Amino acid sequence: MKRRWMALALGVVLLAAVGASMLALRGTQVDGVVVQFAPLVRTLQFSARVATLSRVEVGSTVTGRVAAVRVAEGAQVRQGDVLVTLESDELRAALAQAVAAERQAQSRLVGLRSSGRSVAQAARAQADATVLAASASLVRVRQLVAQGFYSAAQLDEAQRAVDVARAQQLSAQAQVQANADAGTDVVQAQAQLVVAQAATMAAQARLAQTTLVAPADARVLVRDVEPGQIVQPGKALLSLALAGPTQLVAQVDERFLDQLLPGQKASVVADAFAGQRFAARVLTIAPSVDAQRGAIEVKFALEQQAPAYLREDMTLSVEVETARRERALVLPQAALRGPVEGDQATVLVLQEGRAQTRPVRLGLRTLDAVEVLDGLAEGDTVLRGGAVQAGDRVRARTVEWSAGVAAPGPSSRGKGPGADAGAALTNAMGR
Repeated sequence: MKRRWMALALGVVLLAAVGASMLALRGTQVDGVVVQFAPLVRTLQFSARVATLSRVEVGSTVTGRVAAVRVAEGAQVRQGDVLVTLESDELRAALAQAVAAERQAQSRLVGLRSSGRSVAQAARAQADATVLAASASLVRVRQLVAQGFYSAAQLDEAQRAVDVARAQQLSAQAQVQANADAGTDVVQAQAQLVVAQAATMAAQARLAQTTLVAPADARVLVRDVEPGQIVQPGKALLSLALAGPTQLVAQVDERFLDQLLPGQKASVVADAFAGQRFAARVLTIAPSVDAQRGAIEVKFALEQQAPAYLREDMTLSVEVETARRERALVLPQAALRGPVEGDQATVLVLQEGRAQTRPVRLGLRTLDAVEVLDGLAEGDTVLRGGAVQAGDRVRARTVEWSAGVAAPGPSSRGKGPGADAGAALTNAMGR
């Protein structure tokens, strides 16, 4: 019985030795990925916000009390629509006073050009006649003085009368000239009329400033004014988003600047409306970088009419397609061995039952996949075991894998396909 047990134990040891020898000859079992052609898409994801082309702040240019507010937040307004009105009784009275002064200046100018001119001409005619009469009287007095009938004093009196008449004639002539179109009185009256008209225009402008109107078609974003409130210049009362194409603005990490180009397509979705995606495209990329955040501003234009649910400053998720290969020889990032230097990398391939090192040249890269341009062929098996070294005898266990779905590994095996949607380079930046 004892010999029988010893023979049995010896047989078991021999079988174990033979099994170990066979396993050693077959090699260690390692995960392997079969290189294959497949589409490869690289995307960039980040947050963006809704923005209009421009936003304006509307405020009062005069101090006054608010009489009425005609709009509410969210209202659509047309250019010229009344937004806010201020109390204007005092300014209306000032305008009436200015209008009265203008009419008075106008009447004076009209009077100078009509009745004033006629009176001046009549006065000149009268002065001319007086000069003629005084001159004739002076001639007669001289004759009588020469004949001894009048004294020298009477001659002096006649001469004085002539001098007075001539002075009146000059005054009348000056008045006629002053009432002419280029005369001083008319010019002065015209200047007074211009001053009065300017005062009227100023009063009208001040009165107009009591009515705040929409500068263009817009939507009211913020209303910060109520009736009865005292307003002053420099304080914004309303914030308006001017009508125009809706744009999306994003702050993108400058590390991804080399991937972005104007015209690239993008898919956009709002968290609150996850099932309603819409298309956009890269419109502009800012020429400068925000030094504090290390980000660059990227603007997007919508490809169709903006969805009705979009609101100013709403946060959206944007996914930009930055590169695409319709048919590429793809390999998971995890299959690369050691650091990648430029476009050069190294992989372990299964060749005649052993792990062999092979250099490869890479092309397009995503977060989980790379495009192999040179060094591998379709159908090659690339090993993923971290402990395997070049020259080791191995057995490959083929792992199903496709770009955008991480191949199962120590941390993801058992979670099912799609556990790591790594086709997108995620840029989780805030607004």
